[in-house]
Amino acid sequence: MKKTASMLAIWISLASNIVLTAIKIIVGLLFNSQVLIADGIHNAGDVIATATAYSSMRVSSKPADVDHPYGHGKAEVLGAFIVAIILGLAAIYMGYHSIHALFEAAGEAHIIALCAAIVSLVWKQILYVYTMRIGKQLNSKGLIATAYDHLADVYASIAASVGIGLALIGDHYNISYLAYGDPVAGIIVSFLVLKLAYEMGSESFDILMERSVSQAYIEQYAALIRGVPEVKRIDRLRAREHGHYILVDARLGIPGQLSIQEGHDISRSIKQKIKEAHSDVDEVLVHLNPWYEEQADA
Repeated sequence: MKKTASMLAIWISLASNIVLTAIKIIVGLLFNSQVLIADGIHNAGDVIATATAYSSMRVSSKPADVDHPYGHGKAEVLGAFIVAIILGLAAIYMGYHSIHALFEAAGEAHIIALCAAIVSLVWKQILYVYTMRIGKQLNSKGLIATAYDHLADVYASIAASVGIGLALIGDHYNISYLAYGDPVAGIIVSFLVLKLAYEMGSESFDILMERSVSQAYIEQYAALIRGVPEVKRIDRLRAREHGHYILVDARLGIPGQLSIQEGHDISRSIKQKIKEAHSDVDEVLVHLNPWYEEQADA
């Protein structure tokens, strides 16, 4: 069920990006709208980004094997990192062409170009809300990356709508400098998309580099562990994201006189408690150390 929902969301995103790319580039070329052309090129990058997210999600859903005993969850993170790079390149492209347009004669704005930008804005906002909701429910880095990609398009469409709208006002009231609202909007949106790409890429890079989960999560795991009566000491507790799931590593002190069977039962109980309380935890590795009363008094 989860896999079906995520694949449906990614296919809707892919089809939407293809359609919007065609609409923006065709309308932008017909009516010489720099911001719409740039936004269309950005959407073309989105097609590649969505395809990348889809491929990474397919790989991440594969079960663990001999070569990948911890599973393939990081494939989604790697896919999100690639999407961030594509967004960054698209932002640079948009910025360059928008700056270049400032030094050329301003083209005449058209209402059809404005309509195309508004349609894209509404469409992409709906896609962002839908994809982000599914992505957070499934803790899918690939879907969340795709949602942020849609958000970048929302920014672009807002800027395009404002820029084209200002140009239309300038044409109607003969205010010449407003004709450059289109390329100025393109420059603004390029900065917004570049910022989004940096934030998304930075988060993906941190996960690939085995960054620990937040301290709040660590404290929640620790509280659950301390709820097991036999645990006398937490020697070390670590956790890291591995794509759409989390791996927990705990070293705990329990009474040294307990049998191996009792230690095994305690470990299993700890694993069950953490995984039941946190559905995003896939694996809990528990290492038990002997603890003695005299050590506590020393």
